[in-house]
Amino acid sequence: MTGATASADNAYIDGIYYNLSTTKKTAEVTAKSKSKYSGDIKIPSSITYNQVEYVVNSIGSKAFYKCTGLKSVVLPNTIETIRESAFEGCSSLATITIPNSVTSIDKGAFSGCSGLTSVTIPNSVTSIGNYAFWNCRNLKSITFNDSLEFIGIYAFSNCTSLTSIIFPNSVKHIADNAFSGCI
Repeated sequence: MTGATASADNAYIDGIYYNLSTTKKTAEVTAKSKSKYSGDIKIPSSITYNQVEYVVNSIGSKAFYKCTGLKSVVLPNTIETIRESAFEGCSSLATITIPNSVTSIDKGAFSGCSGLTSVTIPNSVTSIGNYAFWNCRNLKSITFNDSLEFIGIYAFSNCTSLTSIIFPNSVKHIADNAFSGCI
């Protein structure tokens, strides 16, 4: 593949950094120290490195941390987990498509993404971690689907533009302060 470099279990392919699991043949989107993604990004469902195909199955912790120039992200249907603080502080992020393959959105995953105005949580997501969408001040609507069971502490706290929420019957636990500061 053009534009590919790697060292140990890390690869840089077409402008995106990955941690590779050679035993599982999976790749996790990550960031290199002081790297900043910007603009519109489309994550591929798989990458090829050294003639080996890897399925891209997660967005790593702090992969897009404080990438203030990031505007939109399209995730493939192979992503299962959006890890801790993956998109934290991406203040210009206006659009993200969370595919049906995602089962968990970890702590602080979208915290401080003040550009987000709406989020649809797909049926596959069963858990939204603590602080997941904390301080997304322009978030106006959230659509929860039928598989959601757990909403962590401060998950949507300080989403001051939020106007209405409909919870599915599947929700078993809404942690303390999950919606505090939502006027």
